[in-house]
Amino acid sequence: PLVADAEMLGTPDPELAATMGFSGFGKKARTFDLEAMFEQTRRTAVERSRKVLEARERKIEDQTEKEFRIPCTDSSASASSATRAGPTLTEREAVYSESEDNSNEALSGPSMQSQSSAKGPAEDTDDDDDDDDEEFIGPPLPPGFKDSDDDNDNDDTEEEDNNPVKKIPDSHEITLQHGTKTVSALGLDPSGARLITGGYDYDVKFWDFAGMDASLQAFRSLQPCECHQIKSLQYSSTGDVILVVSGNSQAKVLDRDGFPVMECIKGDQYIVDMTNTKGHTAMLNSGCWHPKIKEEFLTCSNDGTVRTWDVNNEKKHKSVFKPRSVQGKRVIPTTCTYSRDGKLIAAGCQDGSIQIWDRNMSVHTKFHCRQAHASGTDTSCLTFSYDGTVLASRGGDDTLKIWDIRQFKKPLNSADGLPSFFPMTDCCFSPDDKILVTGTSVKKGGGSGKLFFFYRETFQKLYEIEVTDASVVRCLWHPKLNQIMVGTGNGLAKVYYDPVKSQRGAKLCVVKTKRKERQAETLTQDYIITPHALPMFREPRQRSTRKQLEKDRLDPMKSHKPEPPVAGAGRGGRVGTHGVTLSSYIVKNIALDKTDDSNPREAILRHAKEAEENPYWVAPAYAK
Repeated sequence: PLVADAEMLGTPDPELAATMGFSGFGKKARTFDLEAMFEQTRRTAVERSRKVLEARERKIEDQTEKEFRIPCTDSSASASSATRAGPTLTEREAVYSESEDNSNEALSGPSMQSQSSAKGPAEDTDDDDDDDDEEFIGPPLPPGFKDSDDDNDNDDTEEEDNNPVKKIPDSHEITLQHGTKTVSALGLDPSGARLITGGYDYDVKFWDFAGMDASLQAFRSLQPCECHQIKSLQYSSTGDVILVVSGNSQAKVLDRDGFPVMECIKGDQYIVDMTNTKGHTAMLNSGCWHPKIKEEFLTCSNDGTVRTWDVNNEKKHKSVFKPRSVQGKRVIPTTCTYSRDGKLIAAGCQDGSIQIWDRNMSVHTKFHCRQAHASGTDTSCLTFSYDGTVLASRGGDDTLKIWDIRQFKKPLNSADGLPSFFPMTDCCFSPDDKILVTGTSVKKGGGSGKLFFFYRETFQKLYEIEVTDASVVRCLWHPKLNQIMVGTGNGLAKVYYDPVKSQRGAKLCVVKTKRKERQAETLTQDYIITPHALPMFREPRQRSTRKQLEKDRLDPMKSHKPEPPVAGAGRGGRVGTHGVTLSSYIVKNIALDKTDDSNPREAILRHAKEAEENPYWVAPAYAK
């Protein structure tokens, strides 16, 4: 027996205990007799199993009686049912004897089933029947029904294993309208309850599958990075915060509802050595969370560095990784990711190389491939398989390649002819790790963007989905929901699902009908009638606008057409356009063009004859 020793806790002074309110400390702890508990549980399980067995025997007896009553029945049918009751009895007894031997286990319904399922198929089907008796209400199923159904299920699973196309959940789709510009980022939380989309229109929209109805409206829209395009969105491993990577140099972390949690610091762009700056100094390209450590994330930027950060320290990065070209010069990383165990950091660079570091050693690369993709193209995505042995890369040179990082000289397989016009075109693995998915880009009016599915082992093209008449940029296959999310170049986020193979997600919102808006709510405002209010607080009684307009038409002042503005000087008591004061009139006229092109001599001599005949200024003065 396990006994908690109360003396170890210490017994305080009774007066002090009463004063402070923890008088319970002096009591003895309860003792637990595990053997008695196990015995009690075993007895309960045996009792329950006995009742189930009795009920089953009664049912078989009833069936045999019915069969004897029907005149045209075969005597063999009743015999077979009787013989069927025999072996089940012996099997049950075997299970009881096993359970009594195994007294340390708390036996209940499910554990009985798990024990007996190891015995053989006949016993398995009997147990299934028992479960059905307990769970289902209504008449019992025919004896052969369950077996045939199981056979069908087995056939289906075998077919699916042989034909992986049947595992792709694309029988149904829903379309979420993000906006009109490219959806450049998609994120789903680990449970699959919420989807976030980000685009070239700077917006981040939040979609809640459980809260949406069939109108498929986002419940929140915000612009976390002002006027910067959203490059990447990702929920952390716990789903409580979101990493937002945009076109500026500072990554942001938001909580589930879109409120800011932290913003990375901007580095000093005048320092040459990027190790000595506290943050990025140029536009970000990509970012992702550490798969195991929930506070750590990774970003890469046009300043030629890959940096890791801690959510709790926004003042400085944790570590810096600097990719280098063959000549040892700085090279820009366009995408970055963690391995599934979080021990490796991989970056795809503009010189076509893929460089991989140990997370704890930032100086030298652990693996690197110099000519992974064509130099000068943007490698848009790197992703590790779920088993962690294989790396897939989506290149800006229209290829998709798959690598074993232990033999990193040449790819295991590659597919070409997959155009990509975006620096964030995705590729991802299916939940069972057997299929690789990527999207293709198209020019405007150049056909449909497609989602391609490749078999991982042979790189044979299994399947394709025509998504829309624009590029397919982002794709995401969620392992829990078994649904595929796709972000397109014309502002749509599509969700592909299968009602049978998929769980929750889009299935939750399509079944809800749109809520009709009541007309009364939209047209009229609530008007509170308060007949005994003081005149100061009394609201005027609301009248309809039509009657008010009719009255206004009869009012000569309100119906008067406005006068057109006065041109030139003011008249009729109205001020002219040039203003009221003399100074404003002079200022307006001073700039008028009053140039005289005539001969100045002629202009003066024009007055000579009149001056001689009728002197006014000079001659009278000298005459005196």
